[in-house]
Amino acid sequence: MWNRAYQKNDVEGGARPLYPTMLEPVELRWAFIRKIYSIVAIQLLATIAVAATVVFVRPVAHFFVSSPAGLAVYIVLIIMPFITLCPLYYYHQKHPVNYLLLGVFTVSLAFAVGLTCAFTSGKVILMSVILTAVVVVALTLYTFWAARRGHDFNFLGPFLFGAVLVLMVFALIQMLFPLGKISVTIYGCLASIVFCGYIIYDTDNLIKRYSYDQYIWAAVSLYLDIINLFLALLTVFRTVDR
Repeated sequence: MWNRAYQKNDVEGGARPLYPTMLEPVELRWAFIRKIYSIVAIQLLATIAVAATVVFVRPVAHFFVSSPAGLAVYIVLIIMPFITLCPLYYYHQKHPVNYLLLGVFTVSLAFAVGLTCAFTSGKVILMSVILTAVVVVALTLYTFWAARRGHDFNFLGPFLFGAVLVLMVFALIQMLFPLGKISVTIYGCLASIVFCGYIIYDTDNLIKRYSYDQYIWAAVSLYLDIINLFLALLTVFRTVDR
C-alpha cells in the first residue's frame, strides 16, 4: 500500500513510472540506474585509457607478440577476464571486494581490447567506435521508450543464449578449419546482431528486474554487451578493409 501511495505521489509530482506495472518508488529505481551507468562509464573510460596506451605506445604491443614472456602474459590477460568472472559473480554483493574484482576484470579485458586494436588501422577503429556509440545510445533510448509503453523483452533470454552458443561453436570451427574472409564477415555481422539484442535485454532487466544490490553484475552485463558489440563491428570492418 505504501509503495502504491508513494508511486501515486511521484506521478502527481511529475515522475512517471518506468513501466506500467511498476510498484517500487520511481526515484529509487532511477538512482539505481544512474549508479549502474556511472560504473559502466568509468569502465569504458578505463578501457579507452588502457587500450590507447597499448595502441599508441608501440613497444607495449610488440612486447606481447614478439617475445615468449610477452606471449605468456598475453595469454594470461586473455583468460583473466573469464577467471575473474567466477569470483566476481560470487562476491558481486560484497563491498569492497566486488569493486576490486571489477577493476581487475576491466583492466585485463581492456588490455585484450588494446592488443586487438594495436594491429588494426585507425580508420577501422574509429568507424567501430562511432557505430558502437550510436547503436548503444539508440538501443538504450528505445528500450526505455518501449518499457514505458508496456513492452517486455524478457523472452529474448533463451534465444540470445542459444545464439551465443552458436557463435562460440562457429568461432571454434573457424579457428580449427578457417573458412575464409566471407565467413569471418558473416560471423561479425551475426555477433553484432546478437549483442544488439543483449543490449536491449540487459537494459530491460536493468529497468525492471535487477535488485538494488546487484549493481555490479548489472554493470558487468552492460559493459560486456558494449565491448562485444565493438569487437564484432571491428571484426566486420577489419575484414572488409583488407
